[in-house]
Amino acid sequence: MALIFNTELFAASLSVRIRSSLPFFNSPAAAVSKLPAKRTTVAFCSVKAADNRNGENEESNSKTSERRKLSKQSSWEAKDDEGNDYLYVLGKESDNMNIAVGARAGVIDDLFAGNFLGKDSDIVFDYRQKVTRSFEYLQGDYYIAPLFMDKVVTHIVKNFIVHLLNAKVPLILGIWGGKGQGKTFQTELIFRALGVEPVIMSAGELESERAGEPGKLIRERYRTASRVVQNQGKMSCLMINDIDAGLGRFGNTQMTVNNQIVVGTLMNLSDNPTRVSIGQDWRESDITHRVPVIVTGNDFSKIYAPLIRDGRMEKFYWQPTFEDILNIVHRMYEKDGITRDEVAKIVSTFPNQALDFYGALRSRTYDRSILKWVEESGGIDNIGRRLLKQRKEGKLPVFTPPKQTLEALLESGHSLVNEQKLIMETKLSKEYMKNID
Repeated sequence: MALIFNTELFAASLSVRIRSSLPFFNSPAAAVSKLPAKRTTVAFCSVKAADNRNGENEESNSKTSERRKLSKQSSWEAKDDEGNDYLYVLGKESDNMNIAVGARAGVIDDLFAGNFLGKDSDIVFDYRQKVTRSFEYLQGDYYIAPLFMDKVVTHIVKNFIVHLLNAKVPLILGIWGGKGQGKTFQTELIFRALGVEPVIMSAGELESERAGEPGKLIRERYRTASRVVQNQGKMSCLMINDIDAGLGRFGNTQMTVNNQIVVGTLMNLSDNPTRVSIGQDWRESDITHRVPVIVTGNDFSKIYAPLIRDGRMEKFYWQPTFEDILNIVHRMYEKDGITRDEVAKIVSTFPNQALDFYGALRSRTYDRSILKWVEESGGIDNIGRRLLKQRKEGKLPVFTPPKQTLEALLESGHSLVNEQKLIMETKLSKEYMKNID
């Protein structure tokens, strides 16, 4: 539309200011008489016309974008199942795709990967390999208690065939019992026998100075175990050792935010084992394979009760019988030439002891041989230097293990029992803090 204004009106509106600066003007008429009586036309673009041109520009831009589109199958314009830009969502859900993938041939385009790292260089391959455990170090023949094996094998198999069962299967198996009874070691032996490659955590990872980190770590480890099943074709599970040490309430200990989040995370895993988020947006296609969870501890009564209820956690109290202890210890001493009858005498001499006690007997018998070896290596003054610089100065003297005998094992056992009694009876803390009483 066009806007027309008269210079007379324009001059009249400025008459006050002109009068103040030019005193010889006596009236608006005089001021107007000094200005040329002339009409000036200022033309503006019509709003409607501008709208029409904008529409034409948008239509031309859309046609240009259609012409410039790479292809219908190009990932640059791809959308996910919710209509969002696929590459943007993928980048949003990952901390750093280059760190997570590396320059893997066939995954990252050569244009972006380049050749300076090599065709198949994964910069975090070693880190990812450390997440799972394969138990190659467990060499030799060990005894597995039949009751223990039946419980662990049943739990693992039930969780892998849960879709075939018309029953509620608990996701978590809680193995609890006295200290040093071989709960973790027996479980690892079963993993090796079954070919399970688990993801193992400890109680020390259930606390952090950052709120929410332990809960997120559990979810990440659970998803890692799921990927082992999907990508490697191996059975896997998540195992948390000494869970009561990280989540238990002892005396006046406080419940932290991380304790609550970890408990809530494990409860949520039990209720929704196939929907596990580590912070990304939920997608219907993001389904996690169900993997069993195994936890060990000494006293589950210290843990939040709803977590250990039936339906979420199946409990298994492990207390080895005399026959189990006899078989395990005999397998331990079998290479040393100790007979089964001698092992039975050792177990009968020290009853009510944990399995790790009988392993400590064998370790204690090495003490004298080690002291003799230190003297042969140059004495106490030189042993540190020789141990740290053995590669430069040559090999150390050959260590000869002591011959295990029943008498030596019994002597070591009595020494260990005396130390246990001293700890329980002396209680030096009372001597240091008499004023408290």
